[in-house]
Amino acid sequence: MIELKIASDTDIEGVLALQNKYLYANTPEQERSGGFVTTPFTISQLQEVIELQRLFVATNNTTVVGYAFAGSWKYFYQWPIFPFMAGRLPQLNINGLAINTSNSFQYGPICIDEPQRGTGLFQELFNFMKKSMQPFYPIGVTFINQINERSYQAHTTKLNMVIIDQFSFNDNNYYGLAFETL
Repeated sequence: MIELKIASDTDIEGVLALQNKYLYANTPEQERSGGFVTTPFTISQLQEVIELQRLFVATNNTTVVGYAFAGSWKYFYQWPIFPFMAGRLPQLNINGLAINTSNSFQYGPICIDEPQRGTGLFQELFNFMKKSMQPFYPIGVTFINQINERSYQAHTTKLNMVIIDQFSFNDNNYYGLAFETL
């Protein structure tokens, strides 16, 4: 039975295993069309986000079969792409609502183990994360590498996210997407 919960330290090993399984750098080119994650997290980074209660997991018994990250821009500034993205926020909006680092959070990555894909777990885990973040932020923001077509389709069709930006960073092209938490 699948359980959705805020992650604890006992989930770290499972999150790392799932991350390593679908990390772009570890995924053969022919398998990347199935989706991938690009941001690797260390144990200490996982411990920090768990302490902040911003890592959400789906478990089947004790096996982590999905995870979703969320956090303040301050937390994510440790990776160079996030200060770059935050610098673009003042020119962006969603449904006429201006976006800034105070009223928005960074969502992602999200990863669902292949056997669970197509079961609705993606939407369930996202909605669990969104509901958990709603008391703190009215807007969530994320980015997707333009070569990750599966992720793009999932976020725009299954989650109805709105494209608010397109940008290049480190020789990669990205979509910036947003959603309201209400």
